[in-house]
Amino acid sequence: MIKTTIIIEGALDHKTDCLAILCPQEKKPGAILRELDESLEGIVGRSFADKRFEGKLNQTLLLNTRAAAGADYVLLAGVGKAGEVTAEKLRQAAGTAARLAEKSRFKKLSFAVADDKFVKPLQAGRKGGYYNLTLALAEGAYLGLYHFDHYKNADPDETPCRVGELVFLTPSRVRRAAAEKAIDRARKVAAAVTAARDLALHPSNTATPAFLAETARKMAAKTGIICKILGAGEMKKLGMGSLLGVAQGSDQPPKFIILEYFGGKKKQAPVVIVGKGVTFDTGGISLKPAAGMGDMKMDMCGGAVTLGALQAAAGLRLPVNVVGLVPAVENMPGGSAINPGDVLRGMSGKTIEVLNTDAEGRLILADALTYAARYKPRAVIDLATLTGACVVALGHHAAAVLGSDARLIEKLIQCGMAAGERVWELPLWEEYEKEVKSDIADLKNISAPTAGAGTITGAAFLKAFAGDQPWAHIDIAGTSWCREDRPYVPRGATGFGVRLLLNYLET
Repeated sequence: MIKTTIIIEGALDHKTDCLAILCPQEKKPGAILRELDESLEGIVGRSFADKRFEGKLNQTLLLNTRAAAGADYVLLAGVGKAGEVTAEKLRQAAGTAARLAEKSRFKKLSFAVADDKFVKPLQAGRKGGYYNLTLALAEGAYLGLYHFDHYKNADPDETPCRVGELVFLTPSRVRRAAAEKAIDRARKVAAAVTAARDLALHPSNTATPAFLAETARKMAAKTGIICKILGAGEMKKLGMGSLLGVAQGSDQPPKFIILEYFGGKKKQAPVVIVGKGVTFDTGGISLKPAAGMGDMKMDMCGGAVTLGALQAAAGLRLPVNVVGLVPAVENMPGGSAINPGDVLRGMSGKTIEVLNTDAEGRLILADALTYAARYKPRAVIDLATLTGACVVALGHHAAAVLGSDARLIEKLIQCGMAAGERVWELPLWEEYEKEVKSDIADLKNISAPTAGAGTITGAAFLKAFAGDQPWAHIDIAGTSWCREDRPYVPRGATGFGVRLLLNYLET
């Protein structure tokens, strides 16, 4: 993790490679910027007047101080209108500033705010406005500076520049104490998101079901989580025929990962998080097109997020009980693979007609949801890159949420908004459940090919295995991966869901 320090010092006296000043949108410079403007002979004021910089969200202006300040360069980063600043906007502005600083080859980046009056909208937070301000800035910077270089050979002629130190400037000891707590949390949250991103970016010849299980075991040993790994034999004894049916076409043995974090009272019912862990998805016999198949290493993002959420909960010592379940398989068209038309019997006893082997995620989740009922949970939340239809419906800016409990869904929507990981509810009416009824078995794993509503019918299938406990399904197919850089999400795996789940567990 990047070296981080907190200093009580005036922003313009502070020596650093680059000083990032977070600025609300305004017509002319205020507070620190006026003093800076005098030192720089009016260039800041002219930039405002010429509208080269106004403080709009994610707008930036990089200035060479010419030794007129302690910093070599000053980077102004906009957070939007003062009355409309949110934690998400602060994360975005910090991420934008951090990524620009790194591209400009600065190794030390310091953060200050032009005027913290715009923190007021954040003061509803548990620990006060300044805590939330620093938390948002630190999260945005840490997550924005993420890199995945595991498979790159170092080129001495093209060594990338990396920000190696972050500094947060505070005006007093009281605020320094708040900042220290915020940064400690931000580091743990960012580490959990990073872990989820890393797992999703590893290629499938590294990230096999066994690799995923071993990663979970190591993480659990470090954080005090109880970890159990079930193999194929144990799953067979439990009757997990649906999960094993998907796995049988691959030479990679399946793993069923169980993580138990008991931070709450002994009698407190746990929240169970279930994450789809298909480490590579060819589609099986219902083979996917070659174009884009390389991205199917990310079909285990739900499992990666589950591991990340448990890591964060344990790292922050949340006073809750949480269980993570990750059915991990590889979906391959081997000689022993299931065929379209085959019938599987799941752990619940229900039979499933497999009409499309590329709708495999719901098959492994069916047994995981059945297993979840053993814990008599207060809530079950599953996350899965389940359907391409979700991308059609919502694009890459929100995940779909469906379920059996309106209060749980509403809470997830609120927590997602706060985390900048938005979810949008789709209906789950009885008519959709009828569409996954089979003529020859209890259920079929897809509705009619021309029926549409693929995201909803996928959830309708899962509902049959969710039981009576409060349950929500989050389809992260469109949000787990991004093809272009965003303010604090570099191109690639996003780790979407870790911070949403963390917010939910805390509230």
